[in-house]
Amino acid sequence: MEGEKHQSNERRRPGLSPPRAFREHLFHTLPNYSGPYSVGIMEIEVPVRELRTFGRIKRNHTYALRMDTVLFSIFYPCDTSSYESKNGKKPSKPTWLPRPRTLTSKGYAKFFNVPHLPVTAYIAATTMFTKIPAFRNAKLAGGRSGATPRQSSSAYSQETCVENEEKPQFPVIIFSHGLGGSRTCYSAVCGEMASNGFVVVAMEHRDGSGARSYVNIPPGGNLAADLKMGDKTDAQRHYKVDYIFPKDNAQDTSPHNARGVDTELRHAQIEMRMSEMEEAYYVLELLNNGQGDLVYKNNLRKKGNAGSSSKGLEGIDWCDWEGRLLLRNVTAMGHSFGGATTVEIVRQSDRFPYIGQGILLDAWGQATPKFGEVTHQPLRKPLLAINSEAFMLWPENFRRLCDIGQEARDGGAPCWMLTIKGSTHLSQTDFAILYPQWMSIFMKTMVNPRRAVYLTVNSSLEFLSQVLPPDFTAGNTWMNEGILRTKVLVADEVPRDHSPNDKWMASRLRIPNELWLRITNYFRRKPKTTIIATDIKGRPLIGLMNFALGSEVWMHLSPDQEKKAVTSDSIESRTYV
Repeated sequence: MEGEKHQSNERRRPGLSPPRAFREHLFHTLPNYSGPYSVGIMEIEVPVRELRTFGRIKRNHTYALRMDTVLFSIFYPCDTSSYESKNGKKPSKPTWLPRPRTLTSKGYAKFFNVPHLPVTAYIAATTMFTKIPAFRNAKLAGGRSGATPRQSSSAYSQETCVENEEKPQFPVIIFSHGLGGSRTCYSAVCGEMASNGFVVVAMEHRDGSGARSYVNIPPGGNLAADLKMGDKTDAQRHYKVDYIFPKDNAQDTSPHNARGVDTELRHAQIEMRMSEMEEAYYVLELLNNGQGDLVYKNNLRKKGNAGSSSKGLEGIDWCDWEGRLLLRNVTAMGHSFGGATTVEIVRQSDRFPYIGQGILLDAWGQATPKFGEVTHQPLRKPLLAINSEAFMLWPENFRRLCDIGQEARDGGAPCWMLTIKGSTHLSQTDFAILYPQWMSIFMKTMVNPRRAVYLTVNSSLEFLSQVLPPDFTAGNTWMNEGILRTKVLVADEVPRDHSPNDKWMASRLRIPNELWLRITNYFRRKPKTTIIATDIKGRPLIGLMNFALGSEVWMHLSPDQEKKAVTSDSIESRTYV
């Protein structure tokens, strides 16, 4: 028995989701969120307070990493009363693929180094019109949706509970995407957290780590690196940022790259990412201080600008946001390279005193600066690392994450590290949900993609219920499956049954007797819902392989079972096959 009694099949009534148009049923869709709140979304791009460049990396004789504006989406609990049929107002939903969609598709083709025509055609046939199931520019929720007050389980918090105001305040998460990502690529995770009462800021980094992003030029035309647009036409008042490949080391992400990670580029990108997150936090301060009109005035994502919807920020009542955000104990969260960014931002307590804890989703450990390389501040704040099985079987990366976990524990902070069985690196992204067959065939993903997201979200909620102050968690009814109570493995118990050969290390798993498994999986009867997890409608979440409730993850580090935790020393002697 790997875990204690879990409560996965405990269902609750989810918040209202916007209706799907007929056209959406013809394309790949994202599932509605399962939390008790409806989810709103807004998109903001504003000029930064200080134009900056980062590092010495240049492309086309100019600095490649420059910060002129900051772009992000905010997922938040919302009130849908304005969309009731009697009001006659139809909800608007943003597209999952960032605008301009055709040019963004070309950016992905360039990122994957494939011809753009087939990529654009395939995206057009599958997700060109996929919508995020959230209400654009909706009113911020004015009450606790379907929740009742309860005693907080903040075992690791030292703050005392305070009286709730009439309108609830919401804790904040700042999310950092991985390589090739964008502000929408993790809408499943971000939206799920918002449906559970968080305001989630999903960054779109312009550091050359995304496939493609469009930067609108602020009024005046001044740019970083002493560039100036001058009197350009409206059609030219933007520029695009594509993925930056390291010079003479384009595959620095590969486990087999003899030259390793391009630390000059990656460390400079992390510095720029943290600066962008600072700017986003400043915007949240403006909203919380009743200066939403200033944000609206300076917003560059509006009709006529590159990558913008005609809706802009129209219809938002900024008074609703005044005093509604809990801007202390903010959670930093990130996937892959975003996980590396999260480690560094959690380390730098002097610079980011408002960051209270970090959540790492399949972090790219090799790109994470070692203690002392960037800052001499060690980790002293709670940490949760949720790995994929594919990355767990990458020895060097797993060793680095264990070292990071040990750094946090040495600093007196609670740390959990776990692995979702049968998952691969993209299992925590929207790609796994939108393209499940390709994930199964090419990456050998075995876990149901939606279940992987729910395990990620529910683990994060359990973690936050323990480390956030009581006034942050009181009144919420977060799902508690007991995932963090899973028994810690000892080194010899770490499974290697799905280890691929060296060629596919970190990118895919190995499935023993794969053909037979796929045939029997196709013809077998559906398992009982008391055995495996279900979605919000009670339908079983079936994957290529199904893991019983209570045994869907492996736990490597836990503050409650430190003696049995895997350490980097025990990993040194491990043999991988």
